[in-house]
Amino acid sequence: MPTTTSETLSTPAKISLLWVFVSLNYIYCDVLGHMDRQVLQDYLAGEISGVQVTQPFLLAAGALVEISFVMALLSRLLPERANRRANLVAGAFLTAVQAATLTWGTVTIYYAFYSVIEIMGTGYVVWLAYRWRSGRP
Repeated sequence: MPTTTSETLSTPAKISLLWVFVSLNYIYCDVLGHMDRQVLQDYLAGEISGVQVTQPFLLAAGALVEISFVMALLSRLLPERANRRANLVAGAFLTAVQAATLTWGTVTIYYAFYSVIEIMGTGYVVWLAYRWRSGRP
């Protein structure tokens, strides 16, 4: 029975898996944040690192995370050229956003840990999309 290795996966499959990996890291980091007493108190007080937790803020945060969810799907469905471009843009954008959050407010050790993993994941998406050439799987 053949096994699936990194070499046998197509570029869209690799990128899609990376988006799933990054999404799970976003989610679990947020789950841990809800177990952190100080972060939970800040949420209940309605302010995180000086930012008011409002409905528009929560919508923006949801839309930001939705990018990685959508890209997991689009990486498997879009035609090659659009796929490459979408992954370059989404990956670069989310890498920059995640890196910027490390300079915002008080960063917990678990948040820094997950941020490094997320940055590496989205950075790898960008690298794969950049290296992806027409006709290559």
